[in-house]
Amino acid sequence: MKKIIQIAGLCLLCATQQLMAQTQGIAYTAAGKGVATTFVTDYHCLGINPSALGWGTGYKDKRFTIGSTEFGFGIYSDSLNSDRLRNLFKDFRTATDKNGGLDREAQKEAIARYAQAGVSIFLDFNWAGFSFQSPRFGGIAFNIKENYQWYSQLNQTTTDIIFRGKLSSYFDSLTVVFGSDTSLIANRDNISQDSLAAVIAGKIGSPLSLSAITKGSTIKLSWTRSYNFGYGRKLIGDDSIFAIYGGVGGRFIQSMAMFNLESDDDGLRMYTSLSPAFDINYGTVANANLSGITNYKGGIPPVVGNGYGVDLSASMILFAKLKIAASVNNIGSVTYKRNVYSVKDTLLGNISIAGLADGDITQTVNQLLRDGGVMKLVAEEKYVLANAADFRFGASFKPFKFLDFGFDMVAPFNKENPGSIRNAVFSFGGDIRPVKWLQLSVGYFGGGIYRSNIPVGINFILKNGGYEFGISSRDALTFFTKKSNSISTAFGFARFRF
Repeated sequence: MKKIIQIAGLCLLCATQQLMAQTQGIAYTAAGKGVATTFVTDYHCLGINPSALGWGTGYKDKRFTIGSTEFGFGIYSDSLNSDRLRNLFKDFRTATDKNGGLDREAQKEAIARYAQAGVSIFLDFNWAGFSFQSPRFGGIAFNIKENYQWYSQLNQTTTDIIFRGKLSSYFDSLTVVFGSDTSLIANRDNISQDSLAAVIAGKIGSPLSLSAITKGSTIKLSWTRSYNFGYGRKLIGDDSIFAIYGGVGGRFIQSMAMFNLESDDDGLRMYTSLSPAFDINYGTVANANLSGITNYKGGIPPVVGNGYGVDLSASMILFAKLKIAASVNNIGSVTYKRNVYSVKDTLLGNISIAGLADGDITQTVNQLLRDGGVMKLVAEEKYVLANAADFRFGASFKPFKFLDFGFDMVAPFNKENPGSIRNAVFSFGGDIRPVKWLQLSVGYFGGGIYRSNIPVGINFILKNGGYEFGISSRDALTFFTKKSNSISTAFGFARFRF
């Protein structure tokens, strides 16, 4: 099977040859300071604060902005240190099918690593962005963005079953086949390698329900491509005293993947819709699925859902130095009509799948859905899922031309939706420009699933804003301590203004 990162990365690979939720969009400059609402303009403000399109580019005689090849990537965990996250990144980056699986010791280590650990992964890629801004007209912008989001937190039993498969300690006996002889043996630690190689299934005499096994577990997966647009302009006033701006935006959304699992005191709930590029063998249930598609022959993964999102924002500028803004973003939904399945809460008496081939936690989805795997699937005709909408409020103050600082608050409308931040995120940060062509950024953010992150960034601005490029990280602690809970990077090298 092609792993999730291979599929999400297909679009990124195509770009180079012709993707927890983070809160700064594709703006690599904002990623370096952790704040965005009153700092971004041009097409970077789409999905954040479209009223900023009315502010202008900030560079004299520059009205057009175009950009491409802007990339952001990050892994965060509330309990894994940066060394373990680098191991996960290695497995995630080099995703390929492997023969066999992890040995028993490696499986135990992986289970100890991931049980109860919340893991968030995101990928963002800007295919192309464009904006035009003028004092009289206001600003209009468009961009195409790829976004991949993963969040998981698994209990001990679920983690054990995912990584060890049919050899999980959940099962008290194993079905083994030697030649034409099939028999049951007790599942214990000192089984010989010959016997382990002969195991075809794990079984339990007193099985538990799926809801009991997975209780306390959450998995959210979202992979979308969005075509974003927006318009913003000044409504009344003068920037030197007091001015009010308004903005509206929207997007057409195509989805290649959605997986939404919650298991708690209220029971087990799961809906999924994955592109056939994920190459999951659903077994006989696929024959009765009116939404099923299996005719993938390579190339761009087929879309499984379509939808829309709407953004509304307002902002004000006082004395040409203080900016305040608020916005509501991505109100809407996506309707899934292909490969749609839900789950039936049955007893889990046996499975025949092997354990994971490496430590990539994102393979969990395949382990749950494939034929002979953990879940009992129910075919569905369609599923409508509300977007990962958010509310933003921010302010910034620019006392001097070389200094700009402010704060942001970003809160989810519904944290249960795939791609949503888990809880409100608060951030502080800013820029300093010691020389005209150099912009240095630093900040702080916490909340959501994050503890304390120190973002940093550097941006080179040439030809009075005509060309810029830079790189940033959402947590500088990654480079100085092994106790950091994240690794990330964001960069852009193809932004032009004229």
